[in-house]
Amino acid sequence: MVNQVNGQNQSTSVANNVKQQKAELQRNDANSASVKSPATPKAAADSVSLTPQAQQLKTVNEKAQQSSGFDDKKVEELKKAIAEGKYQVDAEKLAKNIAAFEFEIYG
Repeated sequence: MVNQVNGQNQSTSVANNVKQQKAELQRNDANSASVKSPATPKAAADSVSLTPQAQQLKTVNEKAQQSSGFDDKKVEELKKAIAEGKYQVDAEKLAKNIAAFEFEIYG
């Protein structure tokens, strides 16, 4: 009988210990929630400014996206002129343009 009484006391004490531990954990959680760091002040708003070159590039890019890339009418005129043998190449003008293009690329 003594064993039974002691056994019941031990199980009751274990149950009490578990309850106490749960209560302590809840108190610790409540305390840690209330001790949160103070709200951080709002950071200044970030801003970005584009250089004039970047703005110009943006404008050119938008225009390029809106255009078809080539003039259909001009292409048809050139095809017709070549087919009829009327298209004449100005060799001097072509050479100057090639030289100017190379100068732009290679300096």
